[in-house]
Amino acid sequence: MSQSVAVTRRIEAPVEEVFAVLAEPARHLDMDGSGMLRGTDFPGRIRAVGEAFVMRMHFGPLGDYEMINHVVAFEENRRIGWEPESGNGHPDQGQPDARWGHTWTFDLHPDGPTATTVTETWDCTSAMVDEDGEIWIPSMTRTLERLDELCRA
Repeated sequence: MSQSVAVTRRIEAPVEEVFAVLAEPARHLDMDGSGMLRGTDFPGRIRAVGEAFVMRMHFGPLGDYEMINHVVAFEENRRIGWEPESGNGHPDQGQPDARWGHTWTFDLHPDGPTATTVTETWDCTSAMVDEDGEIWIPSMTRTLERLDELCRA
């Protein structure tokens, strides 16, 4: 059964600093806990729902490919999220089910003036395929650890 999984971490940085990292796709490579991201050519910062950014990826069985991430949640300094769609080099590119229906979302809550509680959620409850989100928890945990390190630097 498809599900939603979430990981939460308190990050020692103001909410504005944390959001700034999440809203800039070029910085995602620095915080990637999965080891799959290879970078993006997206210029600058995400500013609104409806935008999309392409992320270059690598996954052993698939090799190199791209994902088109459609921004589906955006509330400045509070929430940002995207729904991936298969892009260049992915076997599902151009197929009717290239946009599987799962989302990645980050919710931010200030914890005083110098800290932020961040929850990363992988939600596939609306996905067309049955997936077990538990497999993403270690990567999500590493992502939030790396985000914390980036914000402290």
